[in-house]
Amino acid sequence: MLYRGFLSLVDRLPLPSLTVQRVIAFAVILTQGGIAVTGAVVRVTASGLGCPTWPQCFPGSFVPVGHGEVAVVHQAVEFGNRLLTFVVVVSAALIVLAVTRARRRKEVLVYAWMMPLGTVVQAVIGGVTVLTGLLWWTVAVHLLASMAMVWLATVMYAKICEPDDAPAIDVIPAPLRWLTALSAVALAGVLAAGTLVTGAGPHAGDKSLDRVVPRLEVEIVTLVHLHAQLLVGYLALLVGLCFGLYAVGATRAVKVRVQVLLALVVAQALIGLVQFFTDVPAALVAFHVAGAGLCTAATAAVWAAGRTREYVTQPDTASV
Repeated sequence: MLYRGFLSLVDRLPLPSLTVQRVIAFAVILTQGGIAVTGAVVRVTASGLGCPTWPQCFPGSFVPVGHGEVAVVHQAVEFGNRLLTFVVVVSAALIVLAVTRARRRKEVLVYAWMMPLGTVVQAVIGGVTVLTGLLWWTVAVHLLASMAMVWLATVMYAKICEPDDAPAIDVIPAPLRWLTALSAVALAGVLAAGTLVTGAGPHAGDKSLDRVVPRLEVEIVTLVHLHAQLLVGYLALLVGLCFGLYAVGATRAVKVRVQVLLALVVAQALIGLVQFFTDVPAALVAFHVAGAGLCTAATAAVWAAGRTREYVTQPDTASV
């Protein structure tokens, strides 16, 4: 009953073209990845408790107020990150409305609804992060959840680009599909290890003298080596996948996606090396988080390309 009422309201909206749906879906990817980058900016500028309460910024106020113990710049950075949440919510809501109005297939609708639901979960995780005083593991969960949303948004974009009434086709052989999935698992390990490095690193998110943010009590060099070794494994899987795709004569679209992914992973590794040998400068942290989002999106794009929907041209037997 409620859903029918929702459909009747949505049907009053203009019918979105496929191009409009794709633009909104791409905006969802950008906002989901972008808020992870602004979150990194909050951390490296020590603005994590610029708004010390949640969902309010200060007790009794949802916006920054004059406060002698919290610098204005920290309030502005943290509040700006919170404001971006509304952009994420708007884009998530728009994609739901667009694909519902266009009566897209159930698969597309499910992915679209994951966007606002996931955003709500992210907001709750962010609130827990603030209320617990930026505990390292809450920050880690927050980033990993953002990367999961980037993955889902990228797959959603691919699904939206497919025709609803076309049959599903395996573009690459099953063994290579499994290899793609394994590379995604390796990526998850790399991301998780990266959050451990952050948890033990110098950027706690807040530098208040009377409020020490607990850090991960593990030797950071050990964690860096773990992170690097997992990255090498991830890269090795991608190289093997690339050779496999060329061996089976994969389509140009799939090959290009893998090539782009390899380039992004190499660039991300170079940023990590520079960070290690320059004592983790703040500016590079934001670039590294952006790179993590790009690698996640690119890996998801390769996964989505392995099985797609397209029209199959039947051979012309009339002239035989």
